[in-house]
Amino acid sequence: MTTAMPFDPDATLLSAVTAAVEDAGVPLQKRYTTHARGMSLEEVVGEIHANDDAVLAVLREPLLRARAGSQWAEDELAGGALPPGEWWVVDPVEGNINHVHGMPDWAVTATLVRDNQPVLTVVHLPLTGDTYTATAGGGAHLNGRTLTVSAKSDLGAALIGTGQARPGESTDTFRRIGQSVTAMLAAGLVVRVSVPATLQLIHIAAGRMDAFWQFSDVRSGLVAGALLVAEAGGTVTDLDGKPWHAASRDFLAAAPKIHTTALDVLSSI
Repeated sequence: MTTAMPFDPDATLLSAVTAAVEDAGVPLQKRYTTHARGMSLEEVVGEIHANDDAVLAVLREPLLRARAGSQWAEDELAGGALPPGEWWVVDPVEGNINHVHGMPDWAVTATLVRDNQPVLTVVHLPLTGDTYTATAGGGAHLNGRTLTVSAKSDLGAALIGTGQARPGESTDTFRRIGQSVTAMLAAGLVVRVSVPATLQLIHIAAGRMDAFWQFSDVRSGLVAGALLVAEAGGTVTDLDGKPWHAASRDFLAAAPKIHTTALDVLSSI
């Protein structure tokens, strides 16, 4: 991913998007319980949809008003290129499966994507009150404090992560995930396999983790974290080493001094 073309939002856009995303976290926090909700698949899916509906009822219209001419990417699990122009790519509950199962790793995310490159993002964690923001060319921040990626240069000292982007991935994707985890367990220090992607990518942007890869093109789980990592000084590519964009088939974000080594481990899988 490249941030060669800075995004210069008007003075109110980032604050308006931040306010909208934080407001959307309120109903989601009210719905949260520390016990799992739903026993059957149908019940779990129903809870997931109810969470989404509660957030979108608060979030959708304020975002569309905040950016004249912007459009809404409807399917949060979709991948591939978007049509030209500016699109809101939103995950109303990034980590919805965690929310429904009473776990704390979830967030509300909203990212403005221009011509398949994220240019503005807000990630809000209602349980902690933390808000991560980034604009292309404007840096990455946590509650207003500048973020910087890890300075590690040894993959063998790295905390690395990956995860499953969505239910029902292909058999080939599952195979690649398994083989890549095995390879990274040998090459790195510790490997985390968890969801959602954004909650790992904010740790990379903040220098707490060192690399994250994914064999998937689900836009809503990657665009926010991709911009945050890039603006914090990280390197974001596909697994061929080419700059990542929303149409890329796979993804690697890493501290710059270990990116090449991580890519070497993953590129043959």
